[in-house]
Amino acid sequence: MESALPPDGYDVLVPLCRLGTAKTRLRLPDAHRRALALAMALDTVTAALRCPRVRTVSVICSDPVVRRAVRGLSVDCLAEEPVGGLNKALAYGAESIRGSSIAMLTADLPALTPAALTSALDAADGRPSFVPDAAGTGTVLLAVPAFTDVTPRFGPASAVAHRAMGAHRIDVPGLRALRRDVDRLADLADAECLGVGMHTRRVLSAIRHSRRPTATSSSLQGSSEEVGCTVDVVADLLADLAVDRASG
Repeated sequence: MESALPPDGYDVLVPLCRLGTAKTRLRLPDAHRRALALAMALDTVTAALRCPRVRTVSVICSDPVVRRAVRGLSVDCLAEEPVGGLNKALAYGAESIRGSSIAMLTADLPALTPAALTSALDAADGRPSFVPDAAGTGTVLLAVPAFTDVTPRFGPASAVAHRAMGAHRIDVPGLRALRRDVDRLADLADAECLGVGMHTRRVLSAIRHSRRPTATSSSLQGSSEEVGCTVDVVADLLADLAVDRASG
């Protein structure tokens, strides 16, 4: 039987740190921040899975909550090396699928669409290529052809670092949803304007409905005001995200 995987497609790697240390710049209560980090990763993975240029998707993370949450999706979950960071995790994941064209994708792209990812991978055209983040200084996507040695340089000023090592900067129309990474509350508000995925929408709705009566939705657009949410509410939310995909 012939494989249904596109022969010229990409194997996507999505690294995610443990939820306890993920997205700390969002300045939200811990339970909310964890739930949002997980939801954004799930929406990133879901969009990648629906991209016709993608063969497979693998999440690199050792967090047991993340591993349980992605179990219902058609993805592999690779345990991250004990010591490393984002780039070490990506190098570790790339080694596991050596011989394939690889697309390294950040996990904080809740507005990502299959169309935007397709446009970027088409524009890569078999060259080492990258897509800068919304600010233009970081990187959200690094595409590497098969049998090409490229060391990922994700992090501050990574756009310059990837350009310096010979990667082509992808700058085509229609990539705003791909470039909209989320590090701060203002980024999250912008992503909402673009249209976030199902998981992020549900988490934001749950957060807003679990606030104390004095809290308002403006706190998601820049305020660091603490909002009320019980551990039980978020535990139920994470469990629901892990098992209920039917509406997606």
